[in-house]
Amino acid sequence: MGTTFRVLAELCEKLEATSKRNLMVEIVSDFLKELTPSEVEPAVSMILGRAFPRWDPRVLEVGWATLTAIIRRLTGTDWKTFNKAFAESGDVGSAVKTVFEASKLYKQATLLEKPLTILEVRQSFEKIAEASGKGSKERRERLVKALLSVATPLEAKYLVKILIGEMRTGFHEGLMEVAVSKAFHIPLKEVQKASMLMGDVGELVSLIKSRGKEALNQVGFILFRPVRLMMAQTAENVEKAIQEHGGETAFEHKLDGARIQIHKSGNEVRIFSRRLTDVTQSLPEIVELVQREVKAEDAIMEGEVVAIGIQGKPLPFQHLMRRFKRVHNIEEIRRKIPVKLFLFDILYRNGQSLIHKPYIERRRILSETAGGIQLTEQIITSDVEIATNFLTQALNRGHEGLMAKRLNADYTPGIRGKKWLKIKPVLEPLDLVIVAVEYGYGRRHNWLSDYYLAARDAETGKFYIVGKTFKGLTDQEIIEMTERLRKITIKKKHRKVVVTPKIVVEVLYNEIQKSPKYKCGMALRFARISRIREDKAPEEADTIQKVRAIFEKQFQKQQESRSLPGH
Repeated sequence: MGTTFRVLAELCEKLEATSKRNLMVEIVSDFLKELTPSEVEPAVSMILGRAFPRWDPRVLEVGWATLTAIIRRLTGTDWKTFNKAFAESGDVGSAVKTVFEASKLYKQATLLEKPLTILEVRQSFEKIAEASGKGSKERRERLVKALLSVATPLEAKYLVKILIGEMRTGFHEGLMEVAVSKAFHIPLKEVQKASMLMGDVGELVSLIKSRGKEALNQVGFILFRPVRLMMAQTAENVEKAIQEHGGETAFEHKLDGARIQIHKSGNEVRIFSRRLTDVTQSLPEIVELVQREVKAEDAIMEGEVVAIGIQGKPLPFQHLMRRFKRVHNIEEIRRKIPVKLFLFDILYRNGQSLIHKPYIERRRILSETAGGIQLTEQIITSDVEIATNFLTQALNRGHEGLMAKRLNADYTPGIRGKKWLKIKPVLEPLDLVIVAVEYGYGRRHNWLSDYYLAARDAETGKFYIVGKTFKGLTDQEIIEMTERLRKITIKKKHRKVVVTPKIVVEVLYNEIQKSPKYKCGMALRFARISRIREDKAPEEADTIQKVRAIFEKQFQKQQESRSLPGH
């Protein structure tokens, strides 16, 4: 029959109940050993809250409003039960479980059904994702209803969490790699490298299961399967960056654009966003440029796409996001919002992985490969004054600041470290998630325009509110945001609406202050949204740990200034 979905749901319940990482790893490690090769990738994806592997472009397109209607029809339960359960737990899945348990009719029906298996759940997800054309919405609804109608309350909890992408057990991809390492006695570094190259840890486990751990030796880049990006930490100034990188570093202009990963094989080119979604269709001129200029048969490169205005000046990020969201009438918007590509790294060329080569060597290879495509402007220096002047030049050209890259650094996908540092001259904005919203007042009374902003707990995956704002967005953006938020609404109470944490926004603020108002004990002062981060997923939002570190550093500076003579 195969492994039941109930076993996977019980595993997730155990993960949710503990914050001990070692215990989490042990539980998942033991579970992986018991799965068949065909079950393991779907199971790993589901534990991580995904219906499909990370690189898979298929989406379920099942909104919370649709799920709500289906659950209410199936259970016949008074929706007050859900609202009460949600208020107590703050978790959608737990509230759904309570609703299912409250339905006597539902309990009797599920006793007659044979247990769901992991593979049956995956097959249902595939059918939901592949429903297209006329009547596809109704077909998706029927498929979701059929799936939930044979699920137990606990299974329904985790099916809903996967359907809306809201797992929140605290067990993330990095821990899954540790569990794989433990389960199959493979060094963690080898697992991490193979997972990065394959683009999905679930498929890696499937490979190990079917061909043994020796198969890892043959794992390499797979063209048109995006690779997780290397991330940067923040440096206070150019002097600190030079010190951190051993007295000399490479500074590059930090552009106010969208980071992309470009895959080329022969004349075929595909472009992936920071979120590893395929945006090829939205950027035809970049495809044409790469086809024309890149001097390699096969390549994986990284770059930044910038929207260009009059006299070649960069346009604000929001203009660029209009390009990324557009899939129709591309030629029209291509004329209205032209874009320019700047390349800054190369990971693979003509069958050879380059990620273990020093950064300075990769930059040389990129220069040889790029043809007429411009590279991000760069200087290599140990001189603070030269670097400071370079920063001023970047800002005067409308860029965000500088990147500093250690000359001998390899490329470490998916890892945020000090090999790359970002330097911005102002207080660094925070990328936060909208978790609730209120209707505005006056002319905004019909719009969801007062946003509750939350940071992610790196340990548990939960979101903690750190502020609220109604400032920053244009009227048109507020109207569009209202429509988006209505589609992901979980609960309404008077003027306040609780939503699934899906939308990331960049937030400016004056300082972080102590506050009893929010559970985290901190609040942003004078918060305002500077842009919508369409290129970032909620799991990429800034953490509550980062917010606390900024707060503590700020508090320390205040204490030091008060201790100075004259204060």
